[in-house]
Amino acid sequence: MEKDNNEISFLHSEFSTKLTLSYAPGIKAGFPSPAEAYEVDVLDFNKDMIRHPDTTFYGRVRGDSMINAGICDGDILVIDRSIEPHNGDVVVAYYDNKFTVKFFDNTHIDEGYINLVPANPSFETFRITADDDLTIWGVVQYTIKDWRRK
Repeated sequence: MEKDNNEISFLHSEFSTKLTLSYAPGIKAGFPSPAEAYEVDVLDFNKDMIRHPDTTFYGRVRGDSMINAGICDGDILVIDRSIEPHNGDVVVAYYDNKFTVKFFDNTHIDEGYINLVPANPSFETFRITADDDLTIWGVVQYTIKDWRRK
């Protein structure tokens, strides 16, 4: 197993700027309808994707422990610190003196531990007990990815 190399570098978030973009809702991956080419709506990231501006942050992923979940090195995470994590959520955790991104697994809480689970079989699951120093820093709401990697 590899040592966990995921790190999160936090980015400055500024929610006071309104940026409204046009987008086409319901883009299909099959055969498009000619009428769908004319459907246009408006998307405002601040309004449509950020529920709690005061507790939402961006973070850039460094590492590949979540690659099988589609979270890759260089992706930007939209992280909400006000959301209570549920089993299966992707979370940003502060553990072992560093930030990491993992799946939250609390199915063993009655046995006295939770797991932080990577999405890459080359990495180990972190088994966290009450004796460990862990902070669930926030829940990942969205992933922004650059499909044209350099």
